[in-house]
Amino acid sequence: MSTTRTVDLPSDAPGAGGRRSARTRPKGRVGRMGRNRSQGRRTWRQSLRRDWQLYSLAVLPLTFFAVFRYLPMAGNVIAFRRFHPGGSMFGDQWVGMRYFKLFWHDPTFWHVFTNTLVIGLLTLVFCFPMPIVLALLLNEVRSRKFKKLVQSVSYLPHFLSTVIVAGVVMQFLAADGPVNQALHHFGHSPILFIQQPGWFRSIYVSSELWQTVGWGTILYLAALTSIDDNLYEAARIDGANRWKQTWHVTLPGIRPTMVTLLILNIGTFMAVGFEKILLLYNPLTYPTADVVSTYLYRMGVVSNNFSYAAAIGLFESLIGLVLIVSANRISRRTVGTSLW
Repeated sequence: MSTTRTVDLPSDAPGAGGRRSARTRPKGRVGRMGRNRSQGRRTWRQSLRRDWQLYSLAVLPLTFFAVFRYLPMAGNVIAFRRFHPGGSMFGDQWVGMRYFKLFWHDPTFWHVFTNTLVIGLLTLVFCFPMPIVLALLLNEVRSRKFKKLVQSVSYLPHFLSTVIVAGVVMQFLAADGPVNQALHHFGHSPILFIQQPGWFRSIYVSSELWQTVGWGTILYLAALTSIDDNLYEAARIDGANRWKQTWHVTLPGIRPTMVTLLILNIGTFMAVGFEKILLLYNPLTYPTADVVSTYLYRMGVVSNNFSYAAAIGLFESLIGLVLIVSANRISRRTVGTSLW
């Protein structure tokens, strides 16, 4: 039980108007809270001074992004200026939207743009859900030795360079490679996989799946460990089998991770594997293998048409920006999870 005390002040005391309630005292408390807030605003310097070793770890990544990601953005100005090698770094003459109009009316660009969409969509459809499936399967394995063996075998291709992966693929699919030897054993004539345009997309997606599916399970396995076991116990009490537990407990538990990685993959939808495609394709497979990034390489580096390539690259970047912003907004409104 609380009571309110009143204090009688002398009539000649400054500010005395008879009785004053003790409830007016929180003014001093408010002042202390204000001082605490002001001190809290100054604590970032103290934390920086105290944990400078941890903050110093961010220096190299920030420097990398500043030098190789943000500073090169200034070079996009050559998409609006005529650039000649050996001349001014930012172009010699302003030409406006000339190079954008060129590729807009270039049928070759729209052909490679279509190839990019098709290969990017196939990669997203097959390579995004497979790490989730593998993580769910490994989560059901009870033998630790077998689980570690599968994880190690599936992780190894990620540590191989793109050049090695492309070399392995070309050796396997060569005219005298293991695949054609197996076909010959069953009475089938050899197939020139690398020289036929119809096989390129299947080869690329398969190699990408083999190289990335194991490494992609790491994040999902980490997310699975954060799911409360009491949820599974409650589901079992309600009579849910393993499939229903996976559908109603496991998948909702890793949904934030799934959505985050999906948004990131959509953001890089247009930037399909430049290195691997460049190593695997040839003029015979251009109809299905040539994508925007390889077309940029031929136009800019090989043909020295840097302004035209910069215009196409800027257009590709704008499409990627629209895709990632749209995916993030749709995810925030429908699922409730987003990057920002």
